[in-house]
Order: sequence, then C-alpha cells, then structure tokens
Amino acid sequence: MVLVASKNLQSVAHEPVLHLTTVGRTTGLPREIEIWFVVCDERVYLFAEKGEAAGWVKNIRQNRKASVRIGERQIDATARVLDRQTDHDLWCKVAAIADRKYGWGDGLPVEITPLPPP
Repeated sequence: MVLVASKNLQSVAHEPVLHLTTVGRTTGLPREIEIWFVVCDERVYLFAEKGEAAGWVKNIRQNRKASVRIGERQIDATARVLDRQTDHDLWCKVAAIADRKYGWGDGLPVEITPLPPP
C-alpha cells in the first residue's frame, strides 16, 4: 500500500469509489464499505444515503479514526459528520461537487481528513 499525502488527493478525485474502514462501535473490529466520494480542499467527502442510520456513520460518531483506500493507495485519517447549520456552506459546496460527479449529492456528508504521513 502507498500512503497518499493530502496534497495528492486531487490526483485520485476522478476514481469512482473508495473503500472506507471504520472501527466497529460494538466489536472494535475494522468495518469496510465501498462508497462514492468527492475531493474538496484536500479532504475527502462521503455521503450517507441513510443519514444517521448508516452503520458507518454510527461508527464514526463513536470513534473518529478511519482509513480510506483508493485503488492501491491507503490514507489514514480522522472523520467527522458535517452539521447542517454550522457547516452549511461546506455542505452545499461538497453536495454540488457530488452532483456534478455522480448526478447525486443528497445524503449526510462526512468529512475525511488525512493524517500527515509518518
């Protein structure tokens, strides 16, 4: 696996999906999903179609540690769920990017912030 520094995120923005790994909130085990994503301002954004009911969102609410894999590239990160009021402008911005990329920008946005490489 190759760690991707945040400055290189734009180079993978065209990829159709990524694999998100979170820490299971009850088991503590890694949980992986495949999901659409967009890149904005050197961060990755995902959209939970089921909102707060999505298991991966519940995991992030419990433990912000996450990682994403885009092709052969692995990125260790922290995650946070955007707040509709506090993050309104950012929410709209990333939803518009997702709408352009996929024709869909609904759902609850989650921000993935890469950790600096070791």
